[in-house]
Amino acid sequence: MSGFDQTHDETCLGSEAGRKRRVHVHSYGCQMNAYDSQRMADLLVPEGYSECTDAQDADLVILNTCHIREHAAEKVFSELGRLRALKERRAATGADLTIVVAGCVAQAEGEEIFRRQKAVDVIIGPQAYHRLPELLRKAGSGHRAADTEFPEEDKFDHLVAPRPARIRARGVGAFVTVQEGCDKFCSFCVVPYTRGAEVSRPVAAIVAEVERLACAGVREVTLLGQNVNAYHGTAERGGTASLAALCARLAKVEGIVRIRYTTSHPNDMTADLVAAHRDQPALMPYLHLPVQSGSDGVLAAMNRKHRRADYLDLVADIRRARNDIALSSDFIVGFPGETEEDFTDTLDLVETIGFASSFSFKYSPRPGTPGAELPHQVADDVKAVRLARLQACLERQRQAFNHATVGRTLDVLFEKKGRHDGQIAGKSPYLQAVQVDAGQELIGEVRPVEIVAAGPNSLFGRLARGAGGGAPPR
Repeated sequence: MSGFDQTHDETCLGSEAGRKRRVHVHSYGCQMNAYDSQRMADLLVPEGYSECTDAQDADLVILNTCHIREHAAEKVFSELGRLRALKERRAATGADLTIVVAGCVAQAEGEEIFRRQKAVDVIIGPQAYHRLPELLRKAGSGHRAADTEFPEEDKFDHLVAPRPARIRARGVGAFVTVQEGCDKFCSFCVVPYTRGAEVSRPVAAIVAEVERLACAGVREVTLLGQNVNAYHGTAERGGTASLAALCARLAKVEGIVRIRYTTSHPNDMTADLVAAHRDQPALMPYLHLPVQSGSDGVLAAMNRKHRRADYLDLVADIRRARNDIALSSDFIVGFPGETEEDFTDTLDLVETIGFASSFSFKYSPRPGTPGAELPHQVADDVKAVRLARLQACLERQRQAFNHATVGRTLDVLFEKKGRHDGQIAGKSPYLQAVQVDAGQELIGEVRPVEIVAAGPNSLFGRLARGAGGGAPPR
């Protein structure tokens, strides 16, 4: 047993050089954590680590943690208890196991992790993981090591470029972090405290990374940031580039046919970015735009800095720019002080807009955030009922959107083998999974596919001769 929840992403890290030490990384949470795990993988290649798929086979285990969800820290400590037992069994046979806690829980909990779990050797925050090899060497000399600072140097300047073989093994789609941190200070969110202030990478550095990915077969890049549409990196010829300008530049990279970005804040959805969805064919017509609540009172308590009407007006602008765009969002139910009327406002907003997909959660207090100190905390049973009602509404909309694609022809980027022999799987422009009977030689290609059926979580189609069009359902 590995002791890991298989619903989380698991990434094995290692080198093609075939040396004997092995490492296993378990990545919790967001897409940026998955990206960070890959970059830690690349850092460890020169250190001589080979990949494995199970913690029991590893000499080094890294938990790359997320602090967003409820009881995140306790889940990590529970996992550490299992790893401690594994470490003790190894020690009884004269073998070693090094345990690293990385990511946002490491940043937030710091020395508390060392205090509560003596088996941990290294703690490293998300802004310092470029120092991982150095900390591992320190731990190897018998000293526990920690780095949860926000260093002045840019960690991306110290990261190792992945070898082409490693990129190809990861598939035709890739995440690329372009922005980190957040200055919004929503009252429910720990990101400003665990990831720091907003920082954007220079355009030239991002272009160089995407060019390496494209040369190794990547066809779609998803640009990541805690507040990605606040991107304001240094342009190649000086000055500052917006996210729209960055997307336009990346669309010129040979081999890149699709660009996506996540996660956005409504207040940073600028006019040039809205226009980019109209004018840049490579920018996919799928936008994740979290609103969190449909109630002005709750939005104010959340410190979201936008109102319900602002969000509705923005959605109207986006749909005028590109009428085939599909929207997804995030929702929090049961925020302190939320009344039944407030919740009804959220349901009404969902029905008014219509979402292709969404994420929804019960509010859980994050230690150190203003929301945790607010009065009128909502009872958990009330939250549960409201969440069930919201999710039922969102699921109806998701299924309606998917079923409305039946009979349409969509361009599909094929990514991998399908569920069954003779099938390949890919993604529609709207991020829907699509299964098609076709040969593996099409992996990495974009082909028009006629959608013939919609299952609970996938579309099914057949190769078509021509591309189709038309707007998705509202």
